[in-house]
Amino acid sequence: MPLLIENHKIERTSTTAEFFAKYPLLQENAEAFRAKALVNVDPKCLLYVQQREFAATTPADNSVSVIGSDDATTCHLVLVRHTGSGAACLAHCDGSSTWSEVPLIVKAVTTLSSQTKEGRLELHLVGGFDDESNTSHSLSLSLLAAFQKQKEDIHLVTCCITGALPFFLFSFECIYFLKACNLKGCSSALTELNDILTEGIHRPVVYGIGVNVKTGEVFPASFPCRGPAEELRSARTFTGGQMADIYDSSKQQVKIGPCKWSPNRDIKFWLTQDDDTILKYLSTSPLAEPPHFVPHIKTTIQFLLDHPNPDSLFPKGQPQQFRRTEQGDWERVA
Repeated sequence: MPLLIENHKIERTSTTAEFFAKYPLLQENAEAFRAKALVNVDPKCLLYVQQREFAATTPADNSVSVIGSDDATTCHLVLVRHTGSGAACLAHCDGSSTWSEVPLIVKAVTTLSSQTKEGRLELHLVGGFDDESNTSHSLSLSLLAAFQKQKEDIHLVTCCITGALPFFLFSFECIYFLKACNLKGCSSALTELNDILTEGIHRPVVYGIGVNVKTGEVFPASFPCRGPAEELRSARTFTGGQMADIYDSSKQQVKIGPCKWSPNRDIKFWLTQDDDTILKYLSTSPLAEPPHFVPHIKTTIQFLLDHPNPDSLFPKGQPQQFRRTEQGDWERVA
């Protein structure tokens, strides 16, 4: 079934001006979302989602009140929520395997909502900006096209992305054409809803979002804590790990791995490089990264050097699991 806006199937239009004239609520919602105050989320109620991860739960969860993710530059934060069950799934997508990831996100919510007869699926997309390589534009198009092909009715509520639904969005011929020409010369066809120009440099307006699983409120967010097992999870992604479900809502436990990577002493090279070099070669958006990007990369590399064999991190091939303590921290389950 198609994506829906205000209960109507999205129809092709000849220009973005015509599109927003037809669906003005979409741009209004994006502008309203951008204007919301940034919330610094308390780690004691948080389930944090890193890049190439997703997590889903329901309002009945006693361990999680907010699912959140940030540090999205060219990446997109994808939230699907069922209004009847309150089940919500948040994913941090980087374009590595969009067409296989979107069905996983939708299934995570529909599975938790299988006993609920009322309500609908709602989609919130936040992320990307006007980057020089047009990585954000390409990911925006791929995500929306992938959701358009899902069998469920999905209502697009928030679309605060780099190019807000150009007229050619759901034409696969146009998508292939744009990828072939790297979207150059097409910026005039896009309405930038998550881009700000500061001192001549384009950056995202919103880097992170949270969803209150008790109320369904979605808001711009930042996170002082990105655990548990932050370094391990970052190492999994750095070494090519694919999209992973990190939460078992039935047990209310975070589960990581088991992960696989090969020893690679050559990555020690990066620990001696300056910040500009690391940003240039290890980021899709060197000028827009948050200040902690380089220290985070170096910490991840050092973790990989300290643990060349990941099997030692997963006794008997079992995942690392974490549960919430009464104090609100995540502790590893023995």
